[in-house]
Order: sequence, then C-alpha cells, then structure tokens
Amino acid sequence: MSALRELVAAELGAAVDPQVSKLAEAIARRHGDASRAVLFYGSCLREKQLDGLMLDFYLIVSDYRAAYDRRWLALANKLVPPNVFYLEKDGLRAKYAVLSEGDFRREVGRYARSTSVWARFAQPSRLVWTANAAAAERVLEVVQDAAPTLFQYTMPMMAQDRDHSITDIWNCGFELTYRAELRAERAGKAASIVDSDRGRFESFGQASLSTIARLTGVGPNGEVANLMAPDQMARWWRRTQLKGKALSVVRLAKASATFAGGVDYIAWKINRHAGTDIRIKPWQRRWPLLAAISLLPRLLRSGAVR
Repeated sequence: MSALRELVAAELGAAVDPQVSKLAEAIARRHGDASRAVLFYGSCLREKQLDGLMLDFYLIVSDYRAAYDRRWLALANKLVPPNVFYLEKDGLRAKYAVLSEGDFRREVGRYARSTSVWARFAQPSRLVWTANAAAAERVLEVVQDAAPTLFQYTMPMMAQDRDHSITDIWNCGFELTYRAELRAERAGKAASIVDSDRGRFESFGQASLSTIARLTGVGPNGEVANLMAPDQMARWWRRTQLKGKALSVVRLAKASATFAGGVDYIAWKINRHAGTDIRIKPWQRRWPLLAAISLLPRLLRSGAVR
C-alpha cells in the first residue's frame, strides 16, 4: 500500500460524531438500494458543536435511475451533476450532493467536467456510511487520486525558475479552483484551508508528489514532470474557469428546484461569507428557479460572488 493510500484510508476511516453517522444513514435510506456510500466533508469536520450548522455530504449511488422515483431528477443529475438536496434529522441540518459511482470516478480525474469534486476531496473527508466493503474500496480508489490531480494541474502554473514549498502548491491550487466556481467566500479563504491543518497538508502533499513521480518519472534533479507546458496549462485554466462559473450558474438554478429552502440557503450562505444583507421576498420562495436567476446579476455586481 502506498503512503498516500494509507493516509487517505486512515482519514476516511477516522471517527465522527454519532449524529453525523445517523444523518448519513438517513441520506442513504432516502435513495434505497442505489446508495453505495456517504462521505462527510467541509468545514464542519473541524467543529465540536454541530447545532446551527449546515453539514455537507456526498452520496454516491450505483445509478441515477435507481436512485430516484422521478425520472426528471435522474436526467438532471446525469446532465448536470450533482443534484443537491436538504435533510433535517434530530435537530441537525444537512445538504447532500448526489453522484453516481461512474461520475465520481470521472470527476476526480483528468476528464472531469469541472474542478469542484477533486478540489473538495483533496481536502479532508470521512467515509461515514457504505453499502458494503466493495463500495468502500471503490471510494478509497477514487479519493486517493484527488490530491495528485490537484497537484498536477497546479504545478505548471507556478514560477518554473525557483523551488516551491508544499504549502505553496496547495495554496496556489485552491486559489485556482476557487476561481473556477462562483464563490461567496472572501479573499484569503483558500490559504485558510491549509492553515487549518498544516501537518495534514504537508504529509498528503509529500505523498502526492511521490505518487506522481512513480507514475511519470523524475528529472535529473529529482523534479516531478509537469502534466502540460506552462502556457498550455494557463490556457486550460482560463477555459476551465469560464466553464466552471457557467456550470455554477446552472447548478445554482437547479439546486433552487431540488433543494427545499434552497433560495433561503443561498442567501444565508452569501450573507455569511460576503457580509451582504440579501433578503428573500415571498415571490422568490414561490418561484425559486426565477429567484436564483434574478439574484445572480446583483451578486456579481456587488462582488458577493466571484
């Protein structure tokens, strides 16, 4: 077992609050036999007190048609993954995104439609529910590729005439991926991710470089080969960031239809991170899709999302 695989396996298997496990079980039950695994991620991993927070999960399913009673939800999930839903249980609130095993595999590798999934799973997560041991093994196989993917797409974007620390690579990578989505967080959020657990990111970074070196070889001075030439990678990031923001708009509009209270949640999250005071009107709750579309120009003009 590689060093990176050991680190990922230990992190995925770390203990969580029993309330988190109960939420994960409730999420899995919603989608019946299609449920394969539930992952817990995000800033709530670091919190001791969960009351009043919105917990973040990913549900991995075998197949979209098997996961839903309504065909349009399966089609929406296939065309623009993921679908996002809301759940309350025992006083806790959660939102969860749904991906098929196939889409999960693709979105952590080089053929991903956007950077969002591999950027999230390069960060800490917990595997809090699985259908069986085989499903758990498949999750491990996918998650262990997230950090090397981030490093391979980041390193060509850094100055090539000097050395960089592991922290430099992580910070640059998260800054690039933040620009590829509509984000409500203030500047500096990307660096705070690494600052929250420097030891973790140092060990995962070293193991990721070793994994990449084993796959691509190393240069005469021990340097890891770049995935693309710097100018090619810069063009790739420009395209990806434009496409990623467009996808964020579509996902936002879709979430307003699939996510109970989605418009209120969107406003709450933006107000929390950007210091704005957006108030949702009654008509916007009745017509959440139109509300999401109508809010976007205002958010962009105000700088609440970037």
